[in-house]
Amino acid sequence: MSDSIENILLEKAVKAMENAYVPYSHFPVGAALVTDTGEIYTGCNIESASYGATNCAERTAIFKAVSEGHRRIRKIAVVSDKIDAFPCGICRQVMAEFADGLEIIIGRPGDYRIYTLDELLPHSFTVADLEEARKK
Repeated sequence: MSDSIENILLEKAVKAMENAYVPYSHFPVGAALVTDTGEIYTGCNIESASYGATNCAERTAIFKAVSEGHRRIRKIAVVSDKIDAFPCGICRQVMAEFADGLEIIIGRPGDYRIYTLDELLPHSFTVADLEEARKK
């Protein structure tokens, strides 16, 4: 298997998925991202009996990167052991906050597809929308 950044991220996402806390959905998800400076952060989904307090793997990885001072991500891989796991709407919106031209890698090491954030979240709400609203 190639040591492409996509496969590296997918392998790290699979490893992160092992730490998922999913006693309610039984749907583990792992994510791994690379920042614009080349650092990699991982995350898993973490559920709560109060479902609204649940955090997705993608946001866990993004929040870890942001908490360490990173503000731009280049690529993120998302995996599940059951089906291809696409980011939910909330995760897509958070991705829009910290990425321009983001590539989202869905699948497994050696068998994946790459999507752009614009493909998965057309017409996202960004800081540009806030700035436009302030002008009016």
